[in-house]
Amino acid sequence: MSLWGRFPGIGGLPFFSGQVMDWETQVHCPHCHGQLKAWANPEMATWGGEFQFVCFNDNCPYYVRGWEWMEGHYNVKASYRYRLDPTTGEAGPLPVWSKDALKDRILGEKGEVHA
Repeated sequence: MSLWGRFPGIGGLPFFSGQVMDWETQVHCPHCHGQLKAWANPEMATWGGEFQFVCFNDNCPYYVRGWEWMEGHYNVKASYRYRLDPTTGEAGPLPVWSKDALKDRILGEKGEVHA
């Protein structure tokens, strides 16, 4: 298993350590400190690699406040979850339209997608 060092970066967010991360790597959300889950990239995604790390904690403040922010700025009923690209270290929002949206692509213990 690869090692990942979580260090405070700009604005308290972790920065990429440059080490390779695989789907078994344990990484934590900078907003709620919950463990991120490996999530399979959709086939047509422009991200490199096969998966992203995503926070699926429904109580994460980033996700919770996203509903109001998206409605206030874009007049849409949507939110976003914290996402980390293990190949580049890029972090950003993963848009969701419901509490259960995209959870069907969470990778299981052996790297398979749960349907």
